Amino acid sequence: MILQENPIILAPMEGVIDALMRDLLTSINDYDLCVTEFVRVVKGLVPKHVFKKICPELLTNGKTPNGTPVRVQLLGQHPQWLAENALRAIELGSPGVDLNFGCPAPTVNKSKGGAMLLKTPEVIYQIINACREAVPDNLEVSAKIRLGWEDTAQFNEILSAVESAGASTLAIHARTKKQGYKAPAHWQYIGQATSQITTPVIANGEIWQRDDAIKCIHTSKTKRLMLGRGALATPNLANVVKFDEQPMTNDELIHLLIHFCHQVPEGVKEHYLSSRLKQWLKYVRLQYPIAQLIFDELKYLHQKDDILQCLDRYLITK
Repeated sequence: MILQENPIILAPMEGVIDALMRDLLTSINDYDLCVTEFVRVVKGLVPKHVFKKICPELLTNGKTPNGTPVRVQLLGQHPQWLAENALRAIELGSPGVDLNFGCPAPTVNKSKGGAMLLKTPEVIYQIINACREAVPDNLEVSAKIRLGWEDTAQFNEILSAVESAGASTLAIHARTKKQGYKAPAHWQYIGQATSQITTPVIANGEIWQRDDAIKCIHTSKTKRLMLGRGALATPNLANVVKFDEQPMTNDELIHLLIHFCHQVPEGVKEHYLSSRLKQWLKYVRLQYPIAQLIFDELKYLHQKDDILQCLDRYLITK
């Protein structure tokens, strides 16, 4: 199956896929778009420096170093405040804005943000509509949802709200908030959405390899895909899907981990490298058994030189 023209988006994984990881993954894959971790909107305008911290690509025309567009994601519950910040994101250089209605984190949901809004489709409508009116017509206002809170009883109502409000695209994580990340992903509901609304739909959930992507496309009835955990577990997954590229070898993976270490700028918090690398390896080990061995060693290390020496020991070709 030829998938070269299928749009593939790098998912906004909070606390995992930051600017450094976006840079790394877009440098080895032909992603069509990245979405940032969320900018949390509580009240009024978020300071510009917060936008730039979460999305430093705003300083480079809203693109990663290799030219992949990066869209700012907003999370909140108040339509007008979100609209004001959507316009600020655009003015700072974001190529469109994305609205988060899917985050399952308890701290977010307690403040009536993220997936909690799936309980109130009318508020979803108001937020998207307000942002759509604030953002210039030539730029996208996208949204990301789950199938519902505890069940899918309000799914059709949510879809109607998204379409009526004028969202440019809709990414659907094919599980409810209650289901979390428990397999399987219920792609058939995405297929229901693509048949029901005219808004272009993006499928997300349980895409770990090319066969999964092909099955998802058939079941969800959309050519647009969003990769999250799978993109971390197999770092070149987007190109595996698009071009039938072979997944990275163990050696290629380790060289990439070493490259990541060297890319971490001097002056960041002391444990940034070790914590992020361990966090990444928790996903990689789902596809690469060698990553578990590396993780078991690295979990006791914190210094960059020690980490690099550890990784170097696992290389076959140096």
